[in-house]
Amino acid sequence: MREFKRTDRVGDQLQKELAVLIQREVKDPRLGMVTVSGVTVSRDLGYADVYVTLLGEDSPERIKENLKVLRQAGGFLRSQIARRIKLRHVPELRFHYDESVVRGQRLSSLIDEAVESDRARHADDEHESGDGGERD
Repeated sequence: MREFKRTDRVGDQLQKELAVLIQREVKDPRLGMVTVSGVTVSRDLGYADVYVTLLGEDSPERIKENLKVLRQAGGFLRSQIARRIKLRHVPELRFHYDESVVRGQRLSSLIDEAVESDRARHADDEHESGDGGERD
């Protein structure tokens, strides 16, 4: 069995190329700081699901607007990819907002809050008992 599937290699290459193209070639003032966080390519290489995050912008309106700009630029991006990557058929690009980064940050802050709350509660318990936290 091969270690890397062709779809994975194509997805990785598409991710690199799209990151550069979106940053340098898409000249739309509505487009924010977009990061391509991942690309999943279908088995038949017909579609590529492109997952993007937006730096510092997580309002639903801005997300929707940025995805709209990327979808409109999809044909241009495909033509540029065709010039840069040797593929018989360049996959159709489907853009999606990647919530995993935002969700990860939210979970991390919840964990931090829980740890801080736990520390504060233990400090209060030690202070009330006056025995330095030693119990029978």
